[in-house]
Amino acid sequence: MANSKPLNHHPNSSSLLLFSLLFILSSLTAASKASPMCSQTDSGPVVPTPPLITFLERLQLTALNTYGSTNYDPKLYVDLSLKHNLSTTQLAFDNLPKSSTGSVSVADLNGFITSYFNGAGEELVYAEPPDFVPEPEGFLPAVENPVVREWALEVHKLWKNLSRRVDEGVFEHPELHTLLPLSKPVVVPGSRFREVYYWDSYWVIRGLLVSKMYDTAKGIVSNLISLVDEFGFVLNGARKYYTNRSQPPLLSAMVYEIYSRTGDMDFAKTSLPALLKEHNFWNSGFHSVTILDAEGCNRTLSRYYAMWNKPRPESSTIDMETASVLSNASEKQHLYRELASGAETGWDFSSRWMRNASDLTTLATTSIIPVDLNAYILQMELNIAFLANVTGDKITAAHFLEAAEARKQAMNSVFWNEEMGQWLDYWISDKTTCKDDYTWVASNQNRNIFASNFIPLSIESFNSDLELVEKVRQSLQKSGLIHAAGIATSLTNSGQQWDFPNGWAPIQHLIVEGLVSSGSKKAKSMAEDIAVRWIRTNYVAYKKTKAMVEKYDVEKCGELGGGGEYVTQTGFGWSNGVVLAFLEEFGWPKDLKIDC
Repeated sequence: MANSKPLNHHPNSSSLLLFSLLFILSSLTAASKASPMCSQTDSGPVVPTPPLITFLERLQLTALNTYGSTNYDPKLYVDLSLKHNLSTTQLAFDNLPKSSTGSVSVADLNGFITSYFNGAGEELVYAEPPDFVPEPEGFLPAVENPVVREWALEVHKLWKNLSRRVDEGVFEHPELHTLLPLSKPVVVPGSRFREVYYWDSYWVIRGLLVSKMYDTAKGIVSNLISLVDEFGFVLNGARKYYTNRSQPPLLSAMVYEIYSRTGDMDFAKTSLPALLKEHNFWNSGFHSVTILDAEGCNRTLSRYYAMWNKPRPESSTIDMETASVLSNASEKQHLYRELASGAETGWDFSSRWMRNASDLTTLATTSIIPVDLNAYILQMELNIAFLANVTGDKITAAHFLEAAEARKQAMNSVFWNEEMGQWLDYWISDKTTCKDDYTWVASNQNRNIFASNFIPLSIESFNSDLELVEKVRQSLQKSGLIHAAGIATSLTNSGQQWDFPNGWAPIQHLIVEGLVSSGSKKAKSMAEDIAVRWIRTNYVAYKKTKAMVEKYDVEKCGELGGGGEYVTQTGFGWSNGVVLAFLEEFGWPKDLKIDC
């Protein structure tokens, strides 16, 4: 979410971006003619890898071989910063004593890391947020229960714990760091997520707005805009190894929410150019797909598509292990792009992106047009139209209202399933023959139930239709997703973290907000019930662990979520933000118990 000038991890990044965009456009036609699953070729864009990243991946692999897999987190090693220049560090690494099998001893590797690296995350230093006060004026007036109020103030206080600024050394010597030099203070998610993350920041900002921390929220957006200025899109996170992909695009929603609270016209006006640039990123090149629908109309929608076909640097050893069962290099390249694209979705990983829920090598993210991504871009188009209108740019406002209407029609045409009362992801790749099929057929809708099937309800274009809202509400009620502690992400227990029984704060918030915004009494009652369940599980878990965490088990109140590539993390930005947003929306009566 942020940056000033010194993003110098590779030269002429603007030229490289232009080259990449031109390459994407020129490759789109060829790529659309053959399924990667069948041709085993990978012709998509790949951004350059900085030499520092390449070296740190070598260190990461050596650490795994030396220390073993117990308590091993590959991300740690690509987050280290150098004490000396890269060539000196590489030479010392190459000169480490090695056994006949090429391994390095624990003592030698420990000594090398201590001598040549600063600790992971040390280049982000604590920053006291200037707009933090222990109890803001007008904070959560509808929370009447004193126990809940005390806890809400503890959650509010966590913004101080998660506030950082980039150390001056990153600006002075960017070549020694994988961290990107962001000029404004940041709020990190927590634990291993030491840097800014894109879609996490939307719910961080929603919480900051409840906490009346408007300047901190604006600073986060300023940081993200600087990334758009530098790269043409908001990166997955503020590290050099994230330049190959984005995350769910919620920058315009951040700007809209801040403007709605503050009425800051200059903020709205200066944000607009970045929003236009980001919209172009998601609506051009490999991200854009056109489907011929059942009425013979061309419908253009967006998909996730990372600019990468190698192991993700932050998970390099994990990805290589995943791909080791594949027989040739082109199959591995294809899987690596699917893994990176799965990370771009924010749902990394889920059976939603897999042809076989028990086999991660069947990831096919780029073959899917996702419901939620297009809902976010529809909201982006509506937000841009609104912001352009209030800042006096009527032409841009009219253009984006037209774009929003076209996307709404496309979503209804391609995603909507009347029988199920849900919007369903659409597979553009035929599952049985060697071709991508860009003509709509009903069987290409994914009829499995995911929480994402209900996310379009968060958009006014859909939640303003009360008949539609009731149909979707009934579908959600019968879906099997709603459990004792909130909404499950899916019905499939695959062992992946974005599957059952895990529930995640952003999903609860998007669906609840959609139900509330509709104005339907039944929908609002359902929304409040879900929010109460979610608040309770957060509270009970907090009292047990003294921490807010990134995900929860929706089957059992107060239980933490699990699965995936790493242990459940604490902090935690978006969980804090959603709890505060729910308490602001619904309050908490004095006589309503908070325990399970």
